[in-house]
Amino acid sequence: MEPRLTLAGLDDPRLSEAVGALERGRIVMFPSLPFALQRGEEAFLTTEVFSGKSKNVSFDPHTGKTGGTKLEGENLARMAAMIARYSAFAQDVIGRVAPGYVPHLDLRRTSFRPGPVDTRVMSKRKDDRRLHVDAFPSNPNQGRRILRVFTNVHPAGLERVWEIANDDFETYAAKMAKGLKPRPDSGWRRALGLTKGRRTAYDSLMLQLHDNAKLDDAWQAAEPKMRLGFPPGATWLVYTDGVLHAALSGQHAFEQTFYLPLEGMVEASRAPVRALERLTGQPLL
Repeated sequence: MEPRLTLAGLDDPRLSEAVGALERGRIVMFPSLPFALQRGEEAFLTTEVFSGKSKNVSFDPHTGKTGGTKLEGENLARMAAMIARYSAFAQDVIGRVAPGYVPHLDLRRTSFRPGPVDTRVMSKRKDDRRLHVDAFPSNPNQGRRILRVFTNVHPAGLERVWEIANDDFETYAAKMAKGLKPRPDSGWRRALGLTKGRRTAYDSLMLQLHDNAKLDDAWQAAEPKMRLGFPPGATWLVYTDGVLHAALSGQHAFEQTFYLPLEGMVEASRAPVRALERLTGQPLL
């Protein structure tokens, strides 16, 4: 199956296929759905905005707080306003692509990513150039889906390049089943401030699957994969908790994260938590 559903725009007659494609583990891509920068905002397309403590600039759409940057004063306010506009842009895209999701969505952080992907030096566990599914140690999502919107805003034509694994989530999880152990906690991590919610058995398994993929050199080399390019002006949507993906190269992009509870899905049986429950034979939430 082609891993990407490519649509001409938000008026494409196949737009009605987008939700089904997303829930079946495909990427929905609009090659020409740009996020327009305003005059002077090109100045923020530089790694000089970073604080040195983060690989991205993060923005909380609820509070307006911006992190990961050393900018202050007027420059910080202008960059925050730019990222806030992207958050609104991404919300509008979701509203057009998946209006049935909107009442259920939990709006999470927005990220601005002006740094180059292919020159980062980091541990295997943190290296997003290695195939993985998303799972967050400090932010247990407790079975909710991780739906993300990305847009490439590179000013000089550089594609953002991903690889997608041949295996779907359930096939990958079955391959990695040996040694997986659900390790829920009673809430002690949250009480100590280590997580922002209780880590369920599902969250424990997802973290193991994330780490096992990134740390397994043999699997990384042997797994059949397809390379996908996203040109400047492209916007794409994907469930990053269910699609094994790697970001190989590119620079200057925005991303908006949403959480979606299972009751918001059209086919909740396709959610990773349901796949893992089938695999383990036990409830995980």
